[in-house]
Amino acid sequence: MNSAQGRVRTALLTGGRAFVLSFVSIVGSVTLFVLSVLSLVFVLLGFGLVTTPWVMKAVRAHANRRRLLAAEWSDVRIPVPYRPFPKDLRTGFTGQVERTTLLLKDPATWRDLLWLLLDMTAGYTLLVLTFALLIYPLEGIALAAGLWRVFQDDAYWYTFVPVTSQATGLAAAALGVVFFLVGVWASRPLLRLHFVLARTSLSPTQEELTQRIDRLTETRHEAVDTAASELRRIERDLHDGAQARLVAMGMNLGTIEALIEKDPAEAKKLLSMARTSSAEALTELRDLVRGIHPPVLAERGLGDAVKALALRLPVASEVTVELPGRADAPVESAAYFAVSEALTNVAKHSGADRLWVDMHHTDGMLRISVTDNGKGGASVGSGSGLSGIERRLGTFDGVLAVSSPAGGPTMVTMEIPCALS
Repeated sequence: MNSAQGRVRTALLTGGRAFVLSFVSIVGSVTLFVLSVLSLVFVLLGFGLVTTPWVMKAVRAHANRRRLLAAEWSDVRIPVPYRPFPKDLRTGFTGQVERTTLLLKDPATWRDLLWLLLDMTAGYTLLVLTFALLIYPLEGIALAAGLWRVFQDDAYWYTFVPVTSQATGLAAAALGVVFFLVGVWASRPLLRLHFVLARTSLSPTQEELTQRIDRLTETRHEAVDTAASELRRIERDLHDGAQARLVAMGMNLGTIEALIEKDPAEAKKLLSMARTSSAEALTELRDLVRGIHPPVLAERGLGDAVKALALRLPVASEVTVELPGRADAPVESAAYFAVSEALTNVAKHSGADRLWVDMHHTDGMLRISVTDNGKGGASVGSGSGLSGIERRLGTFDGVLAVSSPAGGPTMVTMEIPCALS
């Protein structure tokens, strides 16, 4: 009995989801498809060069929302195949033209348009069928309850049953029960089929997946090299810093032991030096631990950790954080050190007297921008700090974009795909 009730509740929940999603499907997909077609047509007139990036951004947000629901409701995974924009993409009208060109060259753009067409037709039909099988039986029950009397003069067809009497009304109710049982059994498979249909058009091709695997392989090697370099740095810092101080302190303690009766004054002086060395060693160890994983990051999260970083800078700063939750610890650590490197670059090289940091999470993406009013001219190149940030983000399939014209301002934008908890 409980099992049957559970199946009915699940079916009703699924039907409710399909009912809500059907409105999103028909309204959202139709509107975006029409706007997309018009914007692409207007490219020939020039106006579409400006509108297309904005329209395609909305289309991608619509598609990404469907990807999220597919994973949450039916465990259907739909990869995100969009190509990132180049890091040196210009701003203004020229940048909009470049964005439009890149969007039109991206196969994912055309797959999104195909999906919009499928979503407003076959996808919408599957959603309607999902909840209609659960709602339509109510009409059969209403006919059996007496609504049939309204149609005594002219038969009302309930599917293939002509309702003109109480007997035919009961037949309609019985047929409605059959529809309901079918709906209870088929609601989840139908909703899943809707998402599978979306996956057929939204998923990347085999060639794109191969390129993605090659990119992930490259970033994995870079991550291994970075980890090895970090380990060597830690070993070097320990050897040259805290370890040397501890060894010296041990030698001082041995000397103190020999002098404590013969020359108490000298022993007291050496004790003071040993205490100073121990404090310095402790400070260096704390700095080393903070460089591996800052305590404020673990205790208070990425937002407060970045605010603490900004407070230590000799540049006036403003930090805006809109994070409704926390990312996984490795993602937070990568984002923290990426921002730390970006802020260090501002303090050392930009000549800025003010900077702004903005952090927010939308559409499954952690986005961080660091903007300063310095002299500009920053670029991603071999050996630069920005290259290190790019490698760090690449480990998590993240991207880095830099806009830094001569004379400034400079904006460094980082994006990492992740979920918040």
